[in-house]
Amino acid sequence: MILAFSTRGMIKIKTKLRKIFSYKRFCLTICGALLVTQLAAPRAQAASNVLYTALGDSIGFGLFAPIGDGYVPTYDRFIQADSGVNVNTINLCVPGWTSSDLLRAIKGNLLFRISVATSTIVTVNIGGNDLLGSRSAYKDRTCGGADNQDCLRAGVAVFSANFNAILAEVRLLRAGRNTIIRTMDIYNPFVNEDRAQDTWPNDQGNDFQVLKPYLDAINSRIAATATARNIPFAHVYMAFNGPNGDIDPNDLGLLAFDNLHPNGRGHRLIANLLRGLGYSPFEL
Repeated sequence: MILAFSTRGMIKIKTKLRKIFSYKRFCLTICGALLVTQLAAPRAQAASNVLYTALGDSIGFGLFAPIGDGYVPTYDRFIQADSGVNVNTINLCVPGWTSSDLLRAIKGNLLFRISVATSTIVTVNIGGNDLLGSRSAYKDRTCGGADNQDCLRAGVAVFSANFNAILAEVRLLRAGRNTIIRTMDIYNPFVNEDRAQDTWPNDQGNDFQVLKPYLDAINSRIAATATARNIPFAHVYMAFNGPNGDIDPNDLGLLAFDNLHPNGRGHRLIANLLRGLGYSPFEL
């Protein structure tokens, strides 16, 4: 990698990105895209035309990926190549969003609700920023509790409830209609960095050893919640971090210059994992 950022530096980047991608400006852009898509579509939708809504954070947005090479447009192309259908994609992923942000949007934002309700395909990637915020508090020694881990425990609990509610709302908005719903677990971009740091001496070990169980807990909740709802999920964690979760994806050449987001190769890997799940309940 060309550049390496400290944790504090990454937080500054995330703060700036929130300002750059303001909610109002983003929604106005997407509203325009959605309107154009709907006007361009024929009144009587042909069976060969489907709508795909992507929900998530900066990874789904494709931040720092080559233009058109994020996993969302790549997955779109895979679907079209595999099935011959025409896919119209609405990317509603917002950089910096947590599971709480996405849940509020899918329950209270008309654009999100209409887009999901009318989509044959929905993907969800969320949770990385939930853990990132707790990780930062731990490293700043402001996480709380005798072991400086209260916010990590609370973060897992909040994410678990939010993720279950997000998938439930997607199902509700689709009103029982056959839908290709796909989600994914979360990779760890900080393996090497956290192994080299020991923020809170005399606990479980270095920062990697302390933080990994919380990431594993979030990924376990993603797997359990998706499985309970018969929603296939992509094993991104294993692909990026290996079967034991102890490989840094930077060492595999999967991260962009910020050492946080996927590069083009990383996005293609995610899209291929989604592709490998098939297209049940449709075989488009």
